[in-house]
Amino acid sequence: MVENDHPESDASLEGAQDENLTGESLTDTSETGEEAVGLQKLDLDVNVDSRGACERHVTVAVSRDDIERYYDNEFSDMIKTAEVPGFRPGHAPRKLIETRFRKDVGDRVKGALLMDAIAQANEEESLSAISEPDLDADAIILPEDGPMTFEFDLEVRPEFDVPQWKGLKIEKPVREITDTDVDRQLEVVLSRYGKLVPHEGAAESGDYLTCNLTFKHDGKELSKAEEEVIRVRPVLSFRDGKIDDFGKLMEGVEAGQTREGKATLSEEAPNVALRGQEVTAEFEVVEVKKLELPELDSDFLATLGGYESEADLRDAIRDLLANQLQYEQRQKAREQITAALTVSADWDLPTGLLERQSRRELQRAVLELQRSGFGEEEIRAHENELRQNSNESTAKALKEHFILERIAEDQGIETTEEDLEMEMLQIAYQTGETLRRVRSRVDKGGMMDALSNQVVERKVVDLILEQATFEEVPFEFSASEAEAIDQAAGGHDDDIPEAKPEESKPEEKASAEGEEA
Repeated sequence: MVENDHPESDASLEGAQDENLTGESLTDTSETGEEAVGLQKLDLDVNVDSRGACERHVTVAVSRDDIERYYDNEFSDMIKTAEVPGFRPGHAPRKLIETRFRKDVGDRVKGALLMDAIAQANEEESLSAISEPDLDADAIILPEDGPMTFEFDLEVRPEFDVPQWKGLKIEKPVREITDTDVDRQLEVVLSRYGKLVPHEGAAESGDYLTCNLTFKHDGKELSKAEEEVIRVRPVLSFRDGKIDDFGKLMEGVEAGQTREGKATLSEEAPNVALRGQEVTAEFEVVEVKKLELPELDSDFLATLGGYESEADLRDAIRDLLANQLQYEQRQKAREQITAALTVSADWDLPTGLLERQSRRELQRAVLELQRSGFGEEEIRAHENELRQNSNESTAKALKEHFILERIAEDQGIETTEEDLEMEMLQIAYQTGETLRRVRSRVDKGGMMDALSNQVVERKVVDLILEQATFEEVPFEFSASEAEAIDQAAGGHDDDIPEAKPEESKPEEKASAEGEEA
């Protein structure tokens, strides 16, 4: 269930499917009914060198008998149709065909042997591969004499004993949703459909600033953004860092003024040279704007979701808050479950694996937030937080995934097509998109595996919760203090794609299409 991010190893392996690493043969039986070569086990000499919890270096030697057997199979198929000058198709002597076409056949033999040998080695050595083999097929020689030897690196799931997961004690956050909670969330919902109106005067907390934004270090420009719409909040978050005192920095600013502050880049910022350092953030304020909320009249209620009255809208918001409370309960439960299960998971995970899987973890987290009804601004803030602590959060998520995946396998828990359809339907409902658009976004973004992982992990967590004991603890909804923008302060931006609906134009930020209340 972990994403295979390695590219195809070589053109000779083209067309290989995921089952290449499960031990299934890629060679079918011939039309004559003869046994295909792939159905007979290869005589392999396999040596596996462990280079860490998740890394294996595999050396494989394929016997000469197997090489000749694969050659024989290829020539047996070719002799029926081979065209050789002086002979009718299919009537040329076999020895002549073998001499004339041996080099061409050799490429196919090598490709078939590589795929079948890797599949068999993976099965016999129980490698539990989580990536495609790092293999340079062009560099492998199919010798005229003796065995064919090749080697490759492989990332695998670490070996571990499944921890005790039955009977865990879990704290469950609970809350009776009040009218005050609904009032607060109603304002959040209305703000998504509000209108930004110019304001002559000083900015206050909660106002919006249209800024030309420039980041510098030692006088050298790193990145910039023009007419970025930013809400005045205590913290301003970027993809690779943040300004902790942004609210104080911009307090009382007016159009035409410029404010300068310090942004701290994260230890995992794409700009390696500036990780953990401060850069200068310059805000040229073009305009100050106030958010004007829409009136709750019948026309707006109909536009918002076909509500007949404010009471209907408030009921829908109460349901939304219940959904978000359920998300918080699930997240807190997951944190406690995985904390208990990963106590002994002290594996060192390869940096390359963490970098590739950071994209998957970001996708999974965003999809989970979307299905739970969180708004675009809250999701962006969470995205930026994950980006700034990518390796740490990804290592934690991978360890959790490996353990939950093992429990899923032991308990026969799988993802069905119906599960995936329901997930996408839930996301469509919460984001206000059509199901077709969500499905297209998930497919094009390569997020189907992340969605499948999300479903399986949730099923496992639910199973664990069925056999857990609970202690209820009070819960408070908390409003985010961070304003998040999609900008890398240090430049050298990463290439992790967004797992969310299309961005609104800056001027339409406050009135962008949001999730259905």
